[in-house]
Amino acid sequence: QVQLVESGGGLVQPGGSLRLSCAASGSIFGIYPMAWYRQVPGNQRELVAAITSSGSANYAASVKGRFTISRVDAKNTVYLQMNSLKPEDTAVYYCNLNTGLLYWGQGTQVTVSS
Repeated sequence: QVQLVESGGGLVQPGGSLRLSCAASGSIFGIYPMAWYRQVPGNQRELVAAITSSGSANYAASVKGRFTISRVDAKNTVYLQMNSLKPEDTAVYYCNLNTGLLYWGQGTQVTVSS
């Protein structure tokens, strides 16, 4: 059974930074792509950033140049470094593991407000 646990969300002022972490249980972590999604109430969940097992990353246009996704397979952990945060980045952020089956964490709230 795969479990994903996110942490690192919170309240930050515009222009600030946060780093989200997602720790995965199980020994399959290193061979599958991982991603971060976000969701605002009333909207669909949207892809923020994804990283392959070899470390190749891609980003939504709205976060490119501000967010960085990375992974440390030895720690079964994927990170999302978020810089220059804007109020429109406010959302619940979810970690995703795609093995052919989709696994989701419980989500962590990020609020960008002065």
